[in-house]
Amino acid sequence: MDRRLLHHLAAWLGQWPTGRQFQVVGSSRRSEPGWDGVVCAAVSVASPAGEILSVAPDITADVRRLARGGPEHLAIYLPALLGFPQQHLTPAVFRWCERPAELPELGEWTPADDAPPWLKVFGGEVLVSRDPTTGEHQAGVGIKRHSRHGHEIAVVTAAAAQGRGLGRALVAQAARRILDEDAIPLYLNDAANEASARVAVAAGFPDQGWVFRNLR
Repeated sequence: MDRRLLHHLAAWLGQWPTGRQFQVVGSSRRSEPGWDGVVCAAVSVASPAGEILSVAPDITADVRRLARGGPEHLAIYLPALLGFPQQHLTPAVFRWCERPAELPELGEWTPADDAPPWLKVFGGEVLVSRDPTTGEHQAGVGIKRHSRHGHEIAVVTAAAAQGRGLGRALVAQAARRILDEDAIPLYLNDAANEASARVAVAAGFPDQGWVFRNLR
């Protein structure tokens, strides 16, 4: 496993790798604001070798007791225990990239304050592609900095600019920069979102059978 991914998961979840098929661990990160200022009460990463569910230290014992009832029992009762009775652990395909696709660099890094509204939330610098004729924003990438070693890429393409390969090119460009910063580029997508999955694969983020879930 890439050392950056290993360091990220250990810091983000509180432990990695897991020594069993399923393991509940306590982490102070579950009580701290994330990249957007929102606390993630539960975060789970599952690989083919096993899954770690990360929760706040003070409820770890309670969650472990719930887990003894099996995955379905845990899925039903965990949200209420964490204070989110109407929600559930939302699954996504968890991807990372060590070798971005060799695609043209079509975007420019710019301060988020000068970017389109949908990119301002990411803070720092964001990657923006503009129409060379009109100057209008066509697509953009923001970075969710989950830890020192793990940065997640989020991409948005305007409807009028879709189908031109802008999204995949910007994702690959952002991945190269993240690797240069000694972090691992991450990409998460809903399993049902085929368009997002195609962008990920084309940019160098294969599906390796890993699943991410969170509750916030």
